[in-house]
Amino acid sequence: MIGADDKIVNDALFEWLLRRGDTALVLGHRVSEWCGHGPVLEEDIALANIALDLIGQARMWLSFAGELEGRGRGENDLAYLRDAWDFRNLLLAEQPNGDFGKTVMRQFLFDVFNVLMLRALEKSTDDRIAAIAAKALKEADYHLDRSADLAIRLGDGTPESHRRMQEALDSLWSYTGEMFAADAVDAALASAGIAPDPASLQAEWRKIVDGVLTEATLTVPDSDFAHTGGVTGRHSEHLGHLLAEMQFLQRAYPGATW
Repeated sequence: MIGADDKIVNDALFEWLLRRGDTALVLGHRVSEWCGHGPVLEEDIALANIALDLIGQARMWLSFAGELEGRGRGENDLAYLRDAWDFRNLLLAEQPNGDFGKTVMRQFLFDVFNVLMLRALEKSTDDRIAAIAAKALKEADYHLDRSADLAIRLGDGTPESHRRMQEALDSLWSYTGEMFAADAVDAALASAGIAPDPASLQAEWRKIVDGVLTEATLTVPDSDFAHTGGVTGRHSEHLGHLLAEMQFLQRAYPGATW
């Protein structure tokens, strides 16, 4: 028989897995929107590969979530048959691509967090989470190396590229605080040693981000305001439009296979 404490942890873990899986899925879809539209062929291919990596990570998290839930829902059901208010992704992930500079900045800000989270998750008391983290970290390290390099090259590039990168940073900064806003879900998993308190990652995240942005000659906005709500189902208007496109085929032809 599952005790009350076990149920609390399992319920929290299900929510947490959705947060990880939904964020990777939504960001992966966003990045995939560049396919065929990249500024140069090399970047077009790189963005497509990053999108595939993120969607692959989403599959691992969502598959685990479906199994833990025990209601017969698999990764496809969770990806394609939930409405926007059921998604638990970070608001940062659903923000529109904008120009190439904004996409790079969004990716960089997320990549630093993702790498730090995955490194911590390698020490999880849950063997499956530790294994997923170890596998995903290899890809995430590459993503961070690439996005940090691009942020520096574009930020410290031409006056035009610098302007665009600063505008991107200014518009996205207020979405970064949500990554570290811990709640009861995070507290339950941290207590069980399954996942870290995200707030514990913020100092290292800021140190890495500040180092790259300084080299990129970009100025961090002087504001602590943070948009929150994505991880509890309160999203911007952008997610609904994204899901309408991403889920169309499955919604229009339920159960379709090919």
